[in-house]
Amino acid sequence: MRIGIPREAWPGENLVAATAKTAEQLAKLGYDVVVESGAGEAADQPDQAYAEAGVTVVDRETAWSSDVVVKVNAPTDEEIGLLRRGSTLVSIMAPGRSPELVEKLQAAGVTALAMDAVPRISRAQSMDVLSSMANVAGYRAVIEAAHEFGRMFTGQVTAAGKTAPAKVFVVGAGVAGLAAIGAASSMGAVVRAFDVRPEVAEQVESMGAEFVHVDMEQEVSSDGYAKEMTAAQEAATALMYDEEARNADIVITTALIPGRPAPKLITAETIAAMRGGSVIVDMAAANGGNAAATQTGERVVTDNGVVVLGYTDLAGRLAAQTSQLYGTNVVNLFKLLTPAKDGQVTLDFDDVIQRGITVTLDGESMWPPPPVQVSAAPAAPEAAVAQPTEKEVKKPLDPKVKLYAAGAGAAAFAVLSMFMGGLLLQQLTVLMLAIFVGYYVISNVAHALHTPLMAETNAISGIILVGGILQVGSSNLLVTILAMVAILVASINIFGGFLVTVRMLDMFRKD
Repeated sequence: MRIGIPREAWPGENLVAATAKTAEQLAKLGYDVVVESGAGEAADQPDQAYAEAGVTVVDRETAWSSDVVVKVNAPTDEEIGLLRRGSTLVSIMAPGRSPELVEKLQAAGVTALAMDAVPRISRAQSMDVLSSMANVAGYRAVIEAAHEFGRMFTGQVTAAGKTAPAKVFVVGAGVAGLAAIGAASSMGAVVRAFDVRPEVAEQVESMGAEFVHVDMEQEVSSDGYAKEMTAAQEAATALMYDEEARNADIVITTALIPGRPAPKLITAETIAAMRGGSVIVDMAAANGGNAAATQTGERVVTDNGVVVLGYTDLAGRLAAQTSQLYGTNVVNLFKLLTPAKDGQVTLDFDDVIQRGITVTLDGESMWPPPPVQVSAAPAAPEAAVAQPTEKEVKKPLDPKVKLYAAGAGAAAFAVLSMFMGGLLLQQLTVLMLAIFVGYYVISNVAHALHTPLMAETNAISGIILVGGILQVGSSNLLVTILAMVAILVASINIFGGFLVTVRMLDMFRKD
C-alpha cells in the first residue's frame, strides 16, 4: 500500500506528519511512502532530505490519491474531496467535538483513524500525539512568557542591586502543565501549581514546584483526566486563583475538560488586579480559554498592561521537533497496524487501541467507540491478612540457647587448637574472623548497593585467584582439587563483576 504525506492546508501550520527519518521507518514496514513537494519545508525537512531517505516526492494529487493518507490536522472539505473512496485517512480529528466531520468522512466512503483518540492506557503511550504535542507546547509557553515578561526569571545579587526571581503560577498539572513547570523551574523561577486531581501533587513537587492546596474535597481521578468541578469546589478554588494570579508575574493555564469548553478560571476582576507587565499564557485558548480576556490565536494587552497570549500554535513554533515526535507516534501506530510488516493495514477491533481510534470504516460510522476500562486511581488496599494463631506464631529463640551454643563452639575450638599446629590455628582464626566480619558487613549493606558491591569484591576474588594458583602445584591431591575449585569460582566472580560494572557504566554514558 502507498502512504501519502500531504502538505498541511491550515494557514500558518508548520508541522508535517512525517519527517525524512520517520518516513524511512514507515517504508521499512513494507509501505511505498510518498510526500507532497514542500510539505516539510517549514519543519526543516526539505524535499532533498526525503529523497535522500528513499522517499518519493510527488505532487498534491498523487499524495492525496494514496491508499493511506497521513496528516496532522483534520481535513478540510476540499481535502476530503481529494480522498479516494476506500482509502484510509490518519490525522488529528477531534471526532467528539466534530460530528459534522464524521458525517463528511462517512459520505466520502473512507476509513478514518483519529490520532487524538488513542485511549489513555500504558500500551498506547508511544502513540499518544496529544501528550507529545502538549509536552512541546508547555515548554514553548514558558519561552513565550519569558519573551513578553522582558525580565530575568532567576533572582540575582549584583553590585548594582538585587533582583527577585519571577513568580510563575501554573494551572493544571497534565503533560503540558508539568512541562511548563519543569521549564520555568530550570530557568530559576519560583513556581507554584494547582490541579483538581490531588494525586498529581507529588509529580508537581518532583518538578521543583510547590503544590497549592485548597481546603475542599478532591477526588482521585479514575481515568487520569480532570473532571468538571462542583459548585462548592468552584467557590473554593476561585479565591485561590484570584490570590495566586495577583501575586504571580506569569500565569500559565492548561485546564481542559474532555468534550467540554474550557472552564473560565481567571476572571476579568483578577486580571484587572494583576501587576502591569504580568503575562498570562492561556494554553486552553483553542477551547475558549481559561482567562476572561483570552482571544483565540491573539495577543491581547489589557488596560492595566497585562499581556494575555491565546496562541493555539505553540507546538508548531518548534516545528522540527514536534514533527519528529508526531511522526514517531505515527510510526508506532503503523507498527501496530502492520503486524506482518508487509505494507498492508490490518485493523483488529479486538484491540482496544485500534477500535478506539477508528472513526469510520469504509463509510460506516464507528464513533463513539466502546468505553475502555482505565484507572489512574491508586490500587485498593489489600484485604486484611488473618492473624496467625498461637500455634502458628514462631517463638523467638531463647537467648540462653544462643549463649550455650556459643560456649559449646568456643569449647570445641579450644579442644581442636590443642591438636593443631601453630600455622593451622592462625589460619583457622583468620578464617573465622573473616566469616564474622563479612557477614556483618554484607548484611548491613542496602539492597540498592549490592550490585556495585559485586564489582568491589573483584579485589577479594583476585586474592583468592592468586592463592589458588599458588596451591595448584601442591603434592597433595586434595589441596590441588580445592585450589582448582577456588580458581574457577574466583574467575566466575571476577568476570561477572566486570560485566556488572560495564553495564552500570553504560547507564551513565550518552549516545
